[in-house]
Parts: sequence; C-alpha cells; structure tokens
Amino acid sequence: MKDNNVFIDTNILVYSILEDKNHIDKTKKAVLLLKNLDDKSVFISTQVLNELYSALLKHKFNDKDIQEKLDFIVQEMIISPVTFETVKNSWDLRNKYNYSYWDSLILSSALENDCAIMYSEDMHNFHNVENSLKITNPFI
Repeated sequence: MKDNNVFIDTNILVYSILEDKNHIDKTKKAVLLLKNLDDKSVFISTQVLNELYSALLKHKFNDKDIQEKLDFIVQEMIISPVTFETVKNSWDLRNKYNYSYWDSLILSSALENDCAIMYSEDMHNFHNVENSLKITNPFI
C-alpha cells in the first residue's frame, strides 16, 4: 500500500550511525524516526547504500564496520536498484523541479516504489513531488 511506503535519504542513515557530539540532536531524531517506522515499508536505493558507504569512510569508519552496518540495513529495508529507467525518470524530475541530479535520482527511486513520504534533510520540506511524494525533513 502506497501510504505505507516511505523512502529514507542517505543523510538520515548517516546521522543515525554517527555518534558526533556536534550533531547529537540530529542523531537522536534520526534514530527515533527509524525506530518509529516499524509499521511501514521502508525503501532505500542502491545509490543510498553507495552514498552511505562513502560518507562513513569520510568519517573514518573502517570497511569491515561499514559493511556490517550495510548488511544490517539491507536486512531491515527494501533495496531498490537504480536502473536506466530510474536515471531517465530522474532527468525529467530534475528539469521539472530543479533538484540536483543526485537528489532527482533519489526522488525517482522513491516514486518508482510508490512511496508517499521521503525523509530527507537536503530537499525542500513539505514539497509534494508529482502530487504523490511528500518530502519531510525530520530535523525541523
């Protein structure tokens, strides 16, 4: 059911994993959000997995720890592959809404999976994309 489908952007996962005292409030909110999605179908894309890996490397996590965290996420969430159709749809979204290419690609993945909500810090809060996907910033 579409209302039950949500998409998680990379930044939410990064904050849920980091134990950075400069972002403790965001970490708490990200963890709480993810815990409260038990009754939802939670989607991420292969792009999000790749971005998360890269972000954790930048925060000095070692490969083994990152891979263990990603293995856990893969078991808890539905992974949507980025296909050429996803890419083509992202071009249209970019042209229409003027989001970055990478954000448009994530939006395309969320729309492909009939998600009603996209949790992200980086996009326009409460923006309704294609009259079906509402962007929500859980940190506001």
